[in-house]
Amino acid sequence: MQSIKRFIPASFVVLWATGFIGARYAMPWAEPFTFLAVRFVIAAILFAGLTVLLGSHRASRTEALHATMAGVLMHGIYLGGVFWAIHRGMPAGLSALIVGLQPLITAVLAGKFLGEAILPRHWAGLAVGLLGVVIVLWPKLGAIGGGVTAATLTASLTSVLAMAAGTIWQKRHASGGDLITVTMWQYVGGSALMIIGSLAFETHTITVNGELIFAMAWLVLVLSIGAIFLLMVMIRDGEMSKVASLFYLVPAVTAVIAWALFGEQLNLIQVAGMAIATLGVGLATARPAGARPAKA
Repeated sequence: MQSIKRFIPASFVVLWATGFIGARYAMPWAEPFTFLAVRFVIAAILFAGLTVLLGSHRASRTEALHATMAGVLMHGIYLGGVFWAIHRGMPAGLSALIVGLQPLITAVLAGKFLGEAILPRHWAGLAVGLLGVVIVLWPKLGAIGGGVTAATLTASLTSVLAMAAGTIWQKRHASGGDLITVTMWQYVGGSALMIIGSLAFETHTITVNGELIFAMAWLVLVLSIGAIFLLMVMIRDGEMSKVASLFYLVPAVTAVIAWALFGEQLNLIQVAGMAIATLGVGLATARPAGARPAKA
């Protein structure tokens, strides 16, 4: 089991980075809140089926409420804010750069609410990782235009704060229950918020075609089930600041995927940024052999 767990961080980064593929295909054919509402409802139904199939333990009322709240933050507000901002013209590169602040914000919250001691070496790693993210995304920031408004910036900043707060909430209040059941309740929370947003602000127009079906299937099966389940395992078993630092690798892996699939630019400076981001994650997650996680 321990040998399998070694592959979880790398697998999570790769799966999470593919999220842009589904978003790229889906956004021309559906409004963001409506699309996410359908995605989260399908994911909740699938996880509910898994709880029955695997005989998972039922969550208590308190566990269900905490997991639902984590889902509102991690899925509803986070993805809702990102998708809405990009749908309103926020450049994806700038949005990704703002989201790149998450590991630093999570480290601060983990120190305050979880009692995790963040050593100077780890702070240095977080700073180096952020520098690597900036270098990787720098070529994509030249397209900044009318989509950068107070509303889209607020949505992007709110989304990254929500993701950081949601992972902390999950770690502190909802990481002790059955992972399948907890994740199901997370999607109940995320879908409820997106349904409200869709009913309040959108026309519910969906153009069903091959691209939309592919995007929905990919994001539900690969992201909402695969990547999120791996994230829940890491949140349960690891220190939040170190888990969050893995998000620094996502823009680099995304850039490689975009280069391979869509022919997007990938220059030597970006490759150097990937190496710097990887170094930062290494510093942020390093711990002397045999040492136990420190508590402040």
